Amino acid sequence: MRGIQVAQASKGPKELKVTELPDPKPSSDQYLVEVHAAATNFFDILQIQGKYQHQPPFPWVSGAEYSGVVLAAPANTKSPKFPVGSRVFGASQGAYATKVCATEEQLLPVPQGWSFTDAAGLFVTAPTSYGALVLRAGVKAGDWVLVHAAAGGVGLAAVQIAKAFGATVIATAGTARKLEVARAFGADHVIDYRDASWPDQVRKLTPKGRGVDIVYDPVGLVDKSTKCIAWNGRILVVGFAAGSIEKVAMNKVLLKNISLVGIHWGMYAKFEKESVPVVWKGIGSLIEQGKFKSTVFTDKQFVGLETISDALLDLGGRESWGKVVVKVPQPGESKL
Repeated sequence: MRGIQVAQASKGPKELKVTELPDPKPSSDQYLVEVHAAATNFFDILQIQGKYQHQPPFPWVSGAEYSGVVLAAPANTKSPKFPVGSRVFGASQGAYATKVCATEEQLLPVPQGWSFTDAAGLFVTAPTSYGALVLRAGVKAGDWVLVHAAAGGVGLAAVQIAKAFGATVIATAGTARKLEVARAFGADHVIDYRDASWPDQVRKLTPKGRGVDIVYDPVGLVDKSTKCIAWNGRILVVGFAAGSIEKVAMNKVLLKNISLVGIHWGMYAKFEKESVPVVWKGIGSLIEQGKFKSTVFTDKQFVGLETISDALLDLGGRESWGKVVVKVPQPGESKL
């Protein structure tokens, strides 16, 4: 197969090279999947630099999210959930290659009507946002929801999910294009968070200036968000894309009866397995109803494993929105 193998920590995506590699050998409980599209994530950049919390032993193939076709089912089962030929998407180490191995819990069927490109970036972002808003914050009709970095992968998922549950969404982003994208995905109001007055702008949009009920924060804007949250409000701590883990004055949390709510979707499989199918059932229902659509970045096209570096550079440089996905043509397949 062809793939991007990492033999040592590098300075960044520019050093990644596509080479010929031996086909991966699935263990008795793994599927072998032919990759047709691979999605990029910030943690991919950290991992190739040796800075991520999960570092496989060298050498390893980079990438984690993908979609494709099942080539072989696990040897330890006579009735596999995904027979050979099934269209699947998932997440497991080694997505930046033409073939990858995965266990059954790491795969799901591609939604009806979705392309491989559409589905490749669904496995991480959608359940993170659904789990945060629905399981952790209890979003409901009539709520006002503030979504930070709303044009990002988890942000656009959050905007759609909040709207699907009947909430009014205020979206923040840092460029005119990203604000335009957030509105296109359903945001009712958009605000540029480069303007220091954004908390005041948010509060003024809400009924009687009471503030928002829920804040979805993948950036690290918790402290400033306390200025525009309502009594009994919930702030979802999703991540720290701004680069630093902030400190919050806890008196603000006390005075407004605020709940600070963490969401670590990746650990649900370990600590709360029963919630995983519930979340995916909910996402599937929204997709079937047409209330959740693919968030693939469409301003540029990335085709071929050789474009992974450029895709990661665009992602890391915040030049993109949504999910940056690379099409992976198979041998003999056109790149057009």
